[in-house]
Amino acid sequence: MPRPSLSKPNVNGYPFRIGRARTGMGLFATEVIPKHVRIFEYTGNIITNAEADAIPGKPRYLYNLSRTHTLDGSPRSNIGRYANHSCKPNAIIYVYGQRIYVKSLREIQPGEEITYDYGKEYFDAFIGKENCLCPKCTARRAKG
Repeated sequence: MPRPSLSKPNVNGYPFRIGRARTGMGLFATEVIPKHVRIFEYTGNIITNAEADAIPGKPRYLYNLSRTHTLDGSPRSNIGRYANHSCKPNAIIYVYGQRIYVKSLREIQPGEEITYDYGKEYFDAFIGKENCLCPKCTARRAKG
C-alpha cells in the first residue's frame, strides 16, 4: 500500500511538507515562498478561555484570540501545529478577526523549515532559554 504524501499546498498554493525537525516534526517549504505572503492558516476550534483553562495538563496548541476566546489548534488537520519556534524566525503569526495566519518575513527556500516566534509567554512556559533548539540559541550556547 503506498504511503500517503505529507506535502500539502495552502490556500495560496505555497507547498510545504511535514517532516522530521530538530524538535520533533516540522513544516518545510518545498518551493520558494516569496517574502511577505500568507503561507498558511493556523486552524482549530474556537473555545472560551474558561474551556481552555479547564483542559488538563499543559496544552501546547492553544492561541489566545481575545479576552474571551482561544483557538484550540490541537487537531492534526491543523497544519500550523507543525511549524516550530525560532528566536530568529522566517515567518510571523498574525490575527485577522478570529483567524490566525502565518506570513513569510523573507523569502523561504525549498527544504527550509518554516518557523515563527511563539511569543514570550509560551517560550517561558514550555521551552526556556536553556532548552531552545533553534539555530540562534544552539549557536549562542556553542560559543559558550
